[in-house]
Amino acid sequence: MSYTHTITVPLTWEEAVQRTREALAGQGFGILSEINVRATFEAKLGVDAADAIGDYIILGACNPALASRALAAEPDLGALLPCNVVIRRSKESDHTTIQAIDPQTMVRLSDSPAVREIADDADTRLRDALSTLDSTIESTS
Repeated sequence: MSYTHTITVPLTWEEAVQRTREALAGQGFGILSEINVRATFEAKLGVDAADAIGDYIILGACNPALASRALAAEPDLGALLPCNVVIRRSKESDHTTIQAIDPQTMVRLSDSPAVREIADDADTRLRDALSTLDSTIESTS
């Protein structure tokens, strides 16, 4: 069972992070949180652990209109928000992987028709953000 939408792009780490933020913003998502997993591993577990994970951040992306509708339909969904987007790259790679949570995961946990509709909208927006990012890369290649 897949619970993410994933693309791999031939971008530097910095370009991938910047373009991902832009693609998400283009779909109405803001970034509520950012977790630098590499920095956390380095601080808590040491350089070897940080090197093993490589560059790795988790962006907590939120579309306020969708989040408002979701929480109104089912307040417990707050435990699944925001939508996480991972940007990762190992030290030896020349490509960066970008992954977004598949909002259909929420549908599997809730039987609410309203949640299904919201998840469909969020899914379309996240897929469009990744598609835009991927097609931008292809057009500059």
